[in-house]
Amino acid sequence: MRDAFPEAIVNVPDDLVQAITGMPDLNDRHVVAAAIRGSANAIITANTKHFPAECLGEYDIICQTPDEFLVHQFHLTPEQVLEKLDAQAANIGEKRSFIVEGLRSMTPGFSKLIDR
Repeated sequence: MRDAFPEAIVNVPDDLVQAITGMPDLNDRHVVAAAIRGSANAIITANTKHFPAECLGEYDIICQTPDEFLVHQFHLTPEQVLEKLDAQAANIGEKRSFIVEGLRSMTPGFSKLIDR
């Protein structure tokens, strides 16, 4: 990932990780710490139970499923989302429907929006 997407790397000091409290799984504290250091508004995960609102709210971070996130993005800027799907598809020589089909099981609400 460092080579392919270096701008996504967030260095997190261990003392910040240790300062995160209220997490059901202490092994997930680094994710919250990275979100704080990266000035993220949200943590996107299918494992939402590990990131309770009571903990994240303290840092002004929300937790969303991939479906919730993509539905929200679509409602904000539908044209841009469709352009990105088309670009991803074109990059692998496919059509938008191929990308959406690959997302369908994890993002059923988003897929329905795109199918319309």
